[in-house]
Amino acid sequence: MRVFVTGASGWIGSHAVQEFLTAGHEVLALARSDASAAALRARGVHVLRGDLDDLASLREGARSTDGTVHLANKHDFTDPAASNAAERAAVQTIADELAGSDRPFLLASGLAGLGDGRLLTEDVVNPAVGPDSPRGGSERLALDYADRGVRAVAARFAPTVHGTGDHGFLAALVAAARAAGRSGYVGDGTNRWAAVHVTDAARAVRLAVESAPAGTRLHVVAEEGIPTRDIATAIGEGLGLPVESVDPARATEEIGWIGFFLGLPAAASSDRTRALLDWHPTGPTLAEDLPGYLA
Repeated sequence: MRVFVTGASGWIGSHAVQEFLTAGHEVLALARSDASAAALRARGVHVLRGDLDDLASLREGARSTDGTVHLANKHDFTDPAASNAAERAAVQTIADELAGSDRPFLLASGLAGLGDGRLLTEDVVNPAVGPDSPRGGSERLALDYADRGVRAVAARFAPTVHGTGDHGFLAALVAAARAAGRSGYVGDGTNRWAAVHVTDAARAVRLAVESAPAGTRLHVVAEEGIPTRDIATAIGEGLGLPVESVDPARATEEIGWIGFFLGLPAAASSDRTRALLDWHPTGPTLAEDLPGYLA
């Protein structure tokens, strides 16, 4: 299979690319810089120059391959409206190109903010609808194309996709603790975060592209839910810093952008995903990986 991947140089994307290559697939990757393009070519990846605003390149990538994996996102927390608009436009462009082809289209989604604290299952419908909603309502938009001849699949990743080299949410929490001189959690810290190792996440992406039916919602989750207070406590103990509660109303002010996400519930089951894909996470747990973030 020849697979088009956006975000191929990113954290999950770089591991997904390797997973596809190892399994014998060919990869065409979107690259927005000379450095990214060179690094991808050195790994045996074909390169298409462009970015999320280059809709012509997105159309070309989707048109010329057997399936698309959309992992890129601007993640500009200072201008969420622009990020949401770009995400929606990219998903719409790819899905329109794939309409009627029955080719797979996997897009990255997230678990944070989807629920009310209860354990999320794959049958929970994402409430974000329309261009002004989080991520531009891209999950619902993509899955609507399941009735238009696209094997659309939403991969909801745990907020902590951890591993060596991660610069995501967990790394941001450690950096915030170092900067503040304390490790904070929001409110009583009982809200829980799911977690998954990046190699397990990459394998789930590959398996989904190969076999997941149209309209599938997947939970890329190994550990169902770790209390955020426990995460903050482990960070504080590892750095020798006090561990303190932060007022939810001041979380962003005191912890930074990551404070908003730290207060969100994001516990989820992946039982159906595991059964559907025959996916069995084997990577290190969050607790096993955490010392690497504190070094």
